[in-house]
Amino acid sequence: MAVMTTGNPSRADVNRRRILDVALAELLRDPDASMDQIARAAGVVRRTVYGHFPSREALIGTLVDGAVEALAAADAGARRETANPAEAVARSVLAIWEIADRYRLLVGLAQRTVTMRGIRDRLTPLREKKVELLQRGLDEGDFSSPLPAPALAYVHEQLLFAVMEAVNDGLLDAKEAGRSAAVSALTAAGVPASRATELVAELRD
Repeated sequence: MAVMTTGNPSRADVNRRRILDVALAELLRDPDASMDQIARAAGVVRRTVYGHFPSREALIGTLVDGAVEALAAADAGARRETANPAEAVARSVLAIWEIADRYRLLVGLAQRTVTMRGIRDRLTPLREKKVELLQRGLDEGDFSSPLPAPALAYVHEQLLFAVMEAVNDGLLDAKEAGRSAAVSALTAAGVPASRATELVAELRD
């Protein structure tokens, strides 16, 4: 006789999800939080945390993977809103920043543990979509850049990292960072600063 399943998550799945949620909160609060601290905050024993994640680096890597998935979903949703390349870039950066802002301290932490190469590799699918969008903008005359689309996509990616670090270091107000990043991404693609500022203001309103 076949055994009927309810589709409810197992206790292990529930524990894993709780550990990830608590770990994100703890690491954003204290980037040096240990596995012991995370276990206590999650209400589980240390062995349970290590049963799901063999090391602190593995736990952070899993959190980064989740952040990248959220960024990709935000980007895809934003690009569906318009066919205009400049508006799509602006919408994408604004949408990504809403997610990235929640993870900006985690990204800084990940740079110490996952390595930038590992982060860049995780961002490859998102970058490929950005290359397609930038190439279309260059072909249609919305953008003007001495860089080819693949290189320009790297510039946009590093720009977002730089803005996150500027906020982390107290050089930029987090409330203005999304707008600043979107305007900077457009101007990097050759959109006049006045038009970029106007477009981002329209979208934010």
